[in-house]
Amino acid sequence: MGEAIFVGGGGEGYGEAQHLLLKYANRHGLIAGATGTGKTVTLQILAESFSAEGVPVFMSDVKGDLSGLAKAGSPEAKLHAPFMERAGKIGFTDYSYTGFPVTFWDLYGEQGHPVRTTVAEMGPLLLARLLELSEAQEGILNIAFRVADEQGLPLLDLKDLQALLVWVGENGKALSLRYGNVSTASIGAIQRSLLVLENQGATRFFGEPALSLDDLFLTDAQGRGRISILAADRLMGSPRLYATFLLWMLSELFEMLPEVGDPDKPKLVFFFDEAHLLFDDAPKALVDKVEQVARLIRSKGVGVYFCTQNPADVPEDILGQLGNRVQHALRAFTAKDRRELKQAAETYRDNPRFSTEEAIREVGTGEAVTSFLVRKGAPGVVERTLVRPPSSHLGPITAEERATLLAASPLAGKYDTTMDRESAYEMLAKRAEAAAKEAEKAEAAEQEAAEAEREFNSARRYNGNRVERSSSRTTRSSRSDSVGEAFAKSFARQLGTRSGKALVRGIFGTLFSGR
Repeated sequence: MGEAIFVGGGGEGYGEAQHLLLKYANRHGLIAGATGTGKTVTLQILAESFSAEGVPVFMSDVKGDLSGLAKAGSPEAKLHAPFMERAGKIGFTDYSYTGFPVTFWDLYGEQGHPVRTTVAEMGPLLLARLLELSEAQEGILNIAFRVADEQGLPLLDLKDLQALLVWVGENGKALSLRYGNVSTASIGAIQRSLLVLENQGATRFFGEPALSLDDLFLTDAQGRGRISILAADRLMGSPRLYATFLLWMLSELFEMLPEVGDPDKPKLVFFFDEAHLLFDDAPKALVDKVEQVARLIRSKGVGVYFCTQNPADVPEDILGQLGNRVQHALRAFTAKDRRELKQAAETYRDNPRFSTEEAIREVGTGEAVTSFLVRKGAPGVVERTLVRPPSSHLGPITAEERATLLAASPLAGKYDTTMDRESAYEMLAKRAEAAAKEAEKAEAAEQEAAEAEREFNSARRYNGNRVERSSSRTTRSSRSDSVGEAFAKSFARQLGTRSGKALVRGIFGTLFSGR
């Protein structure tokens, strides 16, 4: 084990060898550059290096290329000769081919172990972001979550939330007195958004068994950190689901991990690819939360590396926390592009040997402008760097190879079978059934009372009893009905009708006020 990982080196026209110090690897980082400039290879070699140092890694595979980390490179590969030449040029003397321990994950459960969380764990803020809700709709979602907590209704999957929203809508008047206006129109809009989310495949994401984050911290028998790879090629068709899921993982890691300060090496390194999806049209409250998590999670021993095409995609407050940087080429075709390129260059510590702005424009594929934190966490001088070649296979593995690795995974079978324990949906259904039975009893009691009254009146007429006394007794009896009996009678009269069926669900308002 060393104190740093080798990222790349020099050669003629380049600077000194570049190393990322492990003790500062939790100070976060940025990997940026236009499409086709080598970001994926940089991701691959950083994941390899962290794994070799015993640091677990989590990363998403947007293009399907990173699965090659599980397989050793080959001398028969097309790029073998260029890789060996580059290794010699930059002084990478111990370069060799090897594969790394990989765990495959997939929200859809097709290319990896299924990844699930519960609706309750996701929380109203992230769920509102996922559903693109307005401020008013987010407020109602918060009310629903509060009610679920107070009523002891577990929110595990989408049908739990959908059932709870129906209950909230039908008891909106009572809830409005306590929590504020509950609009049925807003609830309808939330339900439509949930339907869209369901059509995108999110039904598989919400449920149990939920992902145990401890499974992201595994190492193999050799002490190498396991590399968790999330299949994101299909997931990118739902970019907001992708971004919200990764943000949820970050927030969960932040909540579960203890403070460790600045360890000798990170406990986990988290790569957030296509980071611009996180910040596109994000409300300020969400960006503030991301900034807070990024600022504080490093003290939990987690390093977060944002990967994007342009540093301008990342808000300035967050960009200022990314101390380790690998900047691949940026293209400047418009005035806006030139301004952003100049702004990117200004964030580096100048090197008197060259213009940083020109270097960012000119570096080729597999080259980068780099700056890593040095002693006392100070930014290093910017350098032009040849990124070292990967030791693992460049490109995707076959479906058969992936299936073999999944079968041999230490997590095989743990998440494969979906659980559906009793939760809000089932509990609300049981309460509805109980309410219907109570209404039936009330209706039967009312019928018995009516029959008894008919018999009494018949006997009274037959015996010639006084009408005034009977009428007075009947009136007093009617007035003595309790509020609950009156409600039950009204409820019973409407059973079997459309409005009666609605009241079967709405009866939970009584249970709520009883609490």
